[in-house]
Order: sequence, then C-alpha cells, then structure tokens
Amino acid sequence: MLECESRIHLCGALTVRIMGERLEHDLPGRQGRLLFAFLASQQGRSVTRSDMVKLLWNGAPPNDPDTALAALLAKLRKALSKDYLTGKQDVRLVFPPSTWVDLDVVWSCLHRAESAVHQQDWAGAWASSQSVAHISARAFMPGFDGPWVEEVRAKLMDAQLRANECLAASGLHLGGLELQTAERAARRAMAASPYRESSCALLLQILASRGNRAEALHLYEAMRTLLREELGVAPSEGLQEVHRHLLHNQTLAG
Repeated sequence: MLECESRIHLCGALTVRIMGERLEHDLPGRQGRLLFAFLASQQGRSVTRSDMVKLLWNGAPPNDPDTALAALLAKLRKALSKDYLTGKQDVRLVFPPSTWVDLDVVWSCLHRAESAVHQQDWAGAWASSQSVAHISARAFMPGFDGPWVEEVRAKLMDAQLRANECLAASGLHLGGLELQTAERAARRAMAASPYRESSCALLLQILASRGNRAEALHLYEAMRTLLREELGVAPSEGLQEVHRHLLHNQTLAG
C-alpha cells in the first residue's frame, strides 16, 4: 500500500507532510507549532480568535493579543500556504483530501474497535485496536504543556486503555498466537487502571486459555483482596462469574 502524500503526526515527533512536502521545520517557533497542532486536531472545525489567544498565552496574553495573533497567523499561512489556513475571525485548517492525521485515526479506530467488539467481529476489533494502541502509546506534543495539551493526553490515555481492552477481548476469542499479544494488552490495561475489573476478567480468561489456570486463580484472589482492603467491596458479579468458570475449568470465550 502506498503511503499517503499528506500525513500529520502530533503524537511523538511532530511531522507535517502535505502533498509530499515536509513543512514542520517551517512552522513559526513553539507557538506556531502549538497553534498548528491545535488547528490540526479540530478535524476541519473553525476556531475563534479568542480561543486561539487562550491557547497560546494561557491567561496571560501580551498587551496587544490581536496584533500578536495576526502576526503569528500570517507566518503560519506563509509556512503552509494560504490555501490550507482559511478565515480571518474564525480560522480553519483545511488539509488536502485523504490527509492522514494520527489523532483522527485514534478516535475513528477506537469507535470501530469498540463497535466490532460489541458485534463480536473479533478480526475487525483486532485490527482497529492495534492502530489505536500503537499511536496512543506515543507522547502527544512532547515538550509542550498547558490545559489543552494535558486534556488531549488524558483522552489518549483513556483511548489506550480502552484499545488494550478491545485488543485483549479480540485476541482471547481469536486464540492461537494472538493470545500472547492479548495477554500483554490486558496487563497494560490493568497496570493503567488497577481497579478495573473488566480488564482483570479478560486477563483471567486469557491466562486460562494459555494453560495458566493457577496463575489466573491467584490473580483473582489478589484482585478480591485489593477491592476488599482498599475499597471495602466484593468483586462484581461479572468477575465472580469468570472465577466460578475457572474453578470448574471452563471458559467464557467462544
């Protein structure tokens, strides 16, 4: 498959390739890179000048923020071409058709993965959740901070957790060599959210499917103890059902 001519990477090293031309080094400084990333994340929606001022100066704008913003937008238009940055009061970043943007891929693939799990389309869930897990594992806009950056990072952490659960569930049902990847995904989900019983239930079943029933039973006891001592609650009925099947050497997957 040929690689897209236009690809935008906001996770990991910032990469801007539009119609085959690399442009990230032409972006005007840190603020220009931050503003580009924000506009690129909006999926073609317009952004008001007031929102851009808040983003760039985080509550401490210069004496004349309108002039400073206008100068930055002019430099950004020069770097990208005016065809891609449209509008004056409300500004919109418009990429060529079929441009690949990593954040867009995360949100769309996560939706497809969770829908596929709901429909028990395990092969479809496997492929989509792999894409989400791969992208979301990279740091979003490394070297930058601020409320918007932290908000996106939090969403990516949630996406990664949910993708790992989809990966674990699909791998469990696909079986075979996919079980090893499924186990790693379930363990990543549990490490990110130790009280998440749905991740624990998946890991229990994966361990049993890989012939490690004793380890699965030990993990259940550890989770039961954690919930009792830390939260004062018993495992959910769903987790207890998985445990009962383990005790009878049965499986819920199929």
